[in-house]
Amino acid sequence: MTKVGLLFPGEMGAVVGAAADADVVWASDGRSAETLARAAEGGLRDVGTLEALAAESEIVLSVCPPGIAEEVARAVAGAGFDGLYVEANAIAPARAQRIARETGLRVVDGGIVAKSAINLYLSGDEDDVETVAALFDGSDVVPIPLPGGVGSASALKLAFGGWNKIGVLLAAQAYAIARAYGVAEALAGEGVGAEAIPRAGPKAWRWKDEMEEIAGTCAALELPDGLGKAAAEICARWEHHRGAVPDLSELLDDLRATS
Repeated sequence: MTKVGLLFPGEMGAVVGAAADADVVWASDGRSAETLARAAEGGLRDVGTLEALAAESEIVLSVCPPGIAEEVARAVAGAGFDGLYVEANAIAPARAQRIARETGLRVVDGGIVAKSAINLYLSGDEDDVETVAALFDGSDVVPIPLPGGVGSASALKLAFGGWNKIGVLLAAQAYAIARAYGVAEALAGEGVGAEAIPRAGPKAWRWKDEMEEIAGTCAALELPDGLGKAAAEICARWEHHRGAVPDLSELLDDLRATS
């Protein structure tokens, strides 16, 4: 059975790791109690350290916060890993390409999109993509190869993430305006839903980096980057809700500038 190293078993990483038809290992060194619980629930085998994970794995699947994606890739390369490295984080295509170019890793670019199903978009060398896709045949994670090499899957992830998540953040701004003038009920009557806003608050610490990646990608393509920057600012005001269950009024209060 193929041995896969998972970095890290977060909310989405644990789901993807558990779906792989493989002996999935992870490294508990420095990880939280919540991560330990997710890994145990997913049946992942703990090998303790990154060095042990690199030594045992044929494929490493990186699902980490976007801001540390390159740091993690360099650490895996430094640990002597010589297999396939699946860069499955919400990062700009240029960063995925830089990881492939500068670390010496054999990179398969990945993008996880979870809406009605969990789709794992993959791009890179055709044979390497096929090897990774085979891990998920018949599972709840649907592997979808993309043309265009490293960068394509990252581009798809950011394009979808911008459309999906910025929409929720725009709804929060709309409700902040409507509440200030006492017309929130009328806004809801026009079909602007608020249900997704409280669910976004605890995730904002993770979304912020993704919004900045979207802004940077837009700038590189000479597209307007203001939406991504504004979305990142909203997320920054919600970062302290990590692990909490905020209500709508708390989140709208946070959008007001403080001196």
